[in-house]
Amino acid sequence: MPKKGEYSSSASKRSKQQRAYNSKPGSKKDRASRNAARAKMKAKGSGSDVDHRDGNPRNNARGNLRLLSKSTNRARY
Repeated sequence: MPKKGEYSSSASKRSKQQRAYNSKPGSKKDRASRNAARAKMKAKGSGSDVDHRDGNPRNNARGNLRLLSKSTNRARY
């Protein structure tokens, strides 16, 4: 069992992979786009997801955004 502050080898490997993936320029742009869309729609904490009608997460035009329930939005893809 790992000591306090230490991770098992699989958890450490997984977090390194996540950091590597999340630091890619495309991932950063997608995350920034999601945050911008949430800010426009004020959906944070409402239990809803922001859906992009055209499926392009970088298209944050007001007409392309809508609020859907989490289950409806995630069932679409």
